[in-house]
Parts: sequence; C-alpha cells; structure tokens
Amino acid sequence: MNAQDRTTLNRLIQYLKPHIGLIVGSLLSMVLVAGSETAIPALMKPLLDRGFTGELNDKLWQVPVFLVGLAVIRSLAQFFSNYLLTQVINSVLLKLREQMFHTLLRARTIFFQQNSASHLINAVVFEVNNILTIMGGMLISLVRDSLTVIGLIGYLIYLNWQLTLLVLIIFPIIAFIMSKINRRLRALNREQQSLTSELAYIVEESVAGHKIVKVHGAESYEMQRFMEKAHRLRQFAIKSAVAGGLNQPITQLIASIALSVVLVIALMQSATQGTTVGGFAAFITAMMLVISPLKHLADINQPLQRGLTAAEMIFSLMDQPFEEDEDRKLNMKSLDKAKGGIRFEDVGFSYQQEAGRQDALRGINLNIAPGEVVAFVGPSGGGKSTLVNLLPRFFQPTSGHIFLDDIPLEDIILADVRRQIAFVSQDVVLFNDSIAANVAYGAFDENGIDRNRVMKALEAANLSALISELPEGIDSMVGDNGNRLSGGQRQRLAIARAIYKDAPILILDEATSALDSESERQVQDALERLMAGRTTLVIAHRLSTIEHASRIVVLEHGQIIENGSHEELIGKDGLYASLHRIQFSNS
Repeated sequence: MNAQDRTTLNRLIQYLKPHIGLIVGSLLSMVLVAGSETAIPALMKPLLDRGFTGELNDKLWQVPVFLVGLAVIRSLAQFFSNYLLTQVINSVLLKLREQMFHTLLRARTIFFQQNSASHLINAVVFEVNNILTIMGGMLISLVRDSLTVIGLIGYLIYLNWQLTLLVLIIFPIIAFIMSKINRRLRALNREQQSLTSELAYIVEESVAGHKIVKVHGAESYEMQRFMEKAHRLRQFAIKSAVAGGLNQPITQLIASIALSVVLVIALMQSATQGTTVGGFAAFITAMMLVISPLKHLADINQPLQRGLTAAEMIFSLMDQPFEEDEDRKLNMKSLDKAKGGIRFEDVGFSYQQEAGRQDALRGINLNIAPGEVVAFVGPSGGGKSTLVNLLPRFFQPTSGHIFLDDIPLEDIILADVRRQIAFVSQDVVLFNDSIAANVAYGAFDENGIDRNRVMKALEAANLSALISELPEGIDSMVGDNGNRLSGGQRQRLAIARAIYKDAPILILDEATSALDSESERQVQDALERLMAGRTTLVIAHRLSTIEHASRIVVLEHGQIIENGSHEELIGKDGLYASLHRIQFSNS
C-alpha cells in the first residue's frame, strides 16, 4: 500500500473514532466468531480418537451438544457484529454526505464550471457508497477472518508444527500475487469511475434537452453516444473483474497444492511417528477451515482498490476551497441594509481558461448612485453578464476593486453582500416545491413564509389569475424546474421571488425575455414600481425596454465605450445608436 492509500485510510479512520464503543462491541463479536471456528477442529480430535473404539463413552455425547452450541454462539455473534458495524458505517456515510454537500453549497463558482452536475451527483450519491466496501468489507475480513486464521494456525502449530510450516509458505506467495494485481486494479477503477460520470452526463444532457433531441430527430445520435460510453464502461468492468477475479482461483490453486503436499507428508508421518486418526483429521479440518477466511482476505483486494479510488474522489471534492475563508470572516465587516451605492475602480477580470484568451473585462470605472437604474447593453460577449456577476462575488476581480456604500466588497461578509441583492436571470431556476416556497425561497421552513407578502409579490408579477385557477393556490407544486408552468409564468414567478426579497439592489438579466407583449407590459409596470428607490442593474438586448433607464452603459470587448442617457447616446451616433437603428428597422 502506497503513501497516498495510507493517507486516505487514515482520513477514513478519523471518521470511525466517534463510534469506538460500537466498533469495540463489533470486534468482540468477531472474536467470538473466530474462536468458534477454531473450536470446531479441536472437538473433532477427541471425537475421532475415542469415539470410534467400539466402546460407548458418556462424555463423548457432549461433543455434538458443544458443536450445536458453538453454531448458535457463532450465528448470534455474527449477527451482532454485522448489526453494530452497519450502524457505524451508515453513521459515517451520513457524516461524509453532509460534509460533501456542505462543500458543494459553499464551493467557488469556478468549481461548478469545471465539473458537470452528473459528476457531482455521482460522487455525493453513488461513489460515497463504495466506502461501505472499505469500512465494512475490510473491517470484517481483516478482523474476523484474520482472527480466525490466527486461531486456526495457532491450533495447527499445536498439532503439528512441521506440517504448519508448509502451510505458511502460501502466505508470501499470495501477498506477492496480490501486490501485482493491485496496480492493475487501481488504474482500471479510476478509468471506470471516469466513464461512469461521462455516461451519467450523457443521460443528463439527453433528458434536459429532450425537446431539442426530438425536434432534430437525434435519437439515434444520442443512442450512439450513450452506447459507445456504455460499451467502454462494460469493457473496463470486465477487465476489472478479470484482474480482481484472479485472486480467488490462484489462492485456491496454491491452497490445493499445499493440501496435497500436507496429505503426503502426513501419511508418511503416520507410518513413522504414529499420528492418530483424530489428530490427522483435526489438522485437515483446521487446514480446510483456514482456506475460506484466506479466500475472503484475498477477495478484499478488488473492492478495497475500488473503495480507495472512490475515497480519493470524495476527499478531493471535500477539500475544495470555500468561497469565503472562515478565519478571514472574523475580520470582515457586517452590513445590515445597504444604501445601494456601487463603484467600480479600474476593474479587470479574466476567466484564465485558455492561454492567450482576451480578458473578459478591462479597466472598468463606473460610479452608480443609490436608487439609480443603469442598463448594460452591447454585442454578445462584451462582458455585461460578467460585470454583474462580480457584484454578488460569484467571481473575484483579477484587478481593481468594487465598493458597496464605499466599503470594499471583499471586506464585507459574503452572506451580507448577497442579502442586499435580488437577481432575476434569463435562465430561470425553480425548485420542485410549492409556489409559495419558490417565491419565499430561503425561508427555513413553511413557518418562515409570509403568505401575505407572497400573494402581494405574485400580484405584482401578474400571477394572480394563475393562482386563482389552481386548486391548491400558492401551495401548488411547480414541478421539476417549473415544468408545470409556461415559460412566461416561470419568468414571472422568478420576478415575484425578487419582489418578495425586497433587496436594495436589483439585477435584471433579460428579466422579461420569455414574456408575450401583454405580460411584458404588465410585468414591466411592476418592475418599474419595484425599481423605485432601488439601485437596479439591467442587462438587456431589447433596447426598447431600457430607454427610460437613468443611464445606459455600452460594453464592447470587455470595455466601456459609451455611457449616458438614451437621448445622449442617440445624439453621439455611436455603437448604441447603431444597435438601436438595427433593432427598430427590423421591428
């Protein structure tokens, strides 16, 4: 076992320490199981030596009773051992899942860009189960089976140490074979794990984009993608099974050869040293009994390697840095209710994903007064969404500083920063919960939902008619990402969520993009009422929706090239005026 494997196992052991009482109880039960295994051949010797002499011995009748008693003790001990160990394992799994999900909720945005949802789901829900193999299988095999082997070998030495030395030769041979197979298994398991995530990602994409798949008649293409990965996964699973499956037959072959040699030597000893039938039978019985736990110890290798691979993946996820350092948080400033003043000072940002790629933002200088409505327009890829994503600190500027109420954004507690912001994106995200829970999202439970505020927010978002039509009203479920609602209803529900939050800063990213003309007019009126007295940042492609903004900022190639009111920018006859003419000539 290499240093990395030992480090992984040591981390897992730390999770076992709080359950030491249950583990000790399980270990004591395993000792009873191992002891009962050793006692079986010990009872065989007097039974055979003195029970088949032609004379009835009253004491020998106790042997079958002892055998039954041993079986009962062994069964009960095995049950309690497994029960206690299952409690420990599931408690540790719960703790691991808790910590993994805690990390996911606080991980940096870049982490989610680098990992697909299917990969993370696979890690949190499925891969963590493979640690059961490590903690369960390893503890049972290494403790119960090891104790059984030690007990039986001790009895073998007591009976005939010369023959036992021959039996012990198989141990280093098995260890050598397992070390050779280990490397192969680890590489195969890593590849298998990667392919499983890729297969899950194909399923995720096909399900999420099922309408596009159907409209374009791409069922065969998606089926081909799926089957290519599935066949590769099958190949690696078979290779892994073959590599891991070599342990048991090789162990059995070596044990059979050793048994044959023992039989020959034992027969020779019986002729010269007078070995009794009972002694020989007890030796062979103990030797046969030791083969089974030896096989279990050999078989642990494959699941152990699979489990270690899963543990590496899980701990890698858990070691992701958080958005906010807890130690640094102690020296940060709290902010209860912001006035809404925002200032960008020479702000630059780069995604640093590709060598030589142009910075997303360069030299952004902008001062937004509290209550001001500022619209950001420009060609796609100009940096509009990147700029507003810096405000909730989804990303950190690579240069320059952002100030909120003249306080550096990075010096304010992250939760306080985000409490000041309501965000409505063109990519609406709804949760499979009630309408009320979606509008009041962030409330800890139903008791924390202000139902009157929910109704007012829904009314402001032009959803009163929908609520009156639903039998359960605001308690109606919206389905997976709101699939029980129309596109316009989903968009308006997201707007109602922003209205309910009542934050001093509002970010609207194409907030009316999915609405028809009538709904857009009504929601635009609601948004204008909502924006009153609030600092609002609007990203818009339809310039007709932002003509009345306090200011319009034009971005191109990550730089501000124009800044002013609608009338001022039209008068400058620059990029904004050109975009405005194109849109209105098309309409």
